Amino acid sequence: MSAHDELQLVTFALDAECFALPVRVVREILDHERAFRVPNGPRHFLGLCNVRGQGVPVIDLRMRLGLPPVEPTSATRVLVVDVALGERALTLGIVVDRVFEVTAVRKDEIEAAPDIGARWASDYIDGVVRRDQSFVVIVNLARLLSEKEAADLAADVAAGLAAAPESWRAA
Repeated sequence: MSAHDELQLVTFALDAECFALPVRVVREILDHERAFRVPNGPRHFLGLCNVRGQGVPVIDLRMRLGLPPVEPTSATRVLVVDVALGERALTLGIVVDRVFEVTAVRKDEIEAAPDIGARWASDYIDGVVRRDQSFVVIVNLARLLSEKEAADLAADVAAGLAAAPESWRAA
């Protein structure tokens, strides 16, 4: 199988379900640390984390997808991702319950998001892959975050950086 026929994915869990992001958007995987809170942000915006001296906005993907929040565990991770939003790129921390692995799937194994005969927000799903007796949902973060939401996060980051420790501000 050639590299053109497969997609490398980082698989992770939210609750009992398995999701994935393409490896190309994942910059690094960090242990969970409590975020520096920024007031008045959306509910799923946890605040800022320090990633090598850069203040990075952190969102709880569970909450963004409408799942109930849970307390972090020793398995909780933050995926630092680069999301292309139109002409700009947004670096973002995504809190997930746990990370499983990096795996390759054949592109012909990827199915479209299921049609359930009703309107539901599935446009953030790039595809679904069958694994054993379960499924892996491939998430498109650019579609999950609207342009307005990205602009709001950028404003929250600017406000948060003004209040963040000096060591977080880029030189």
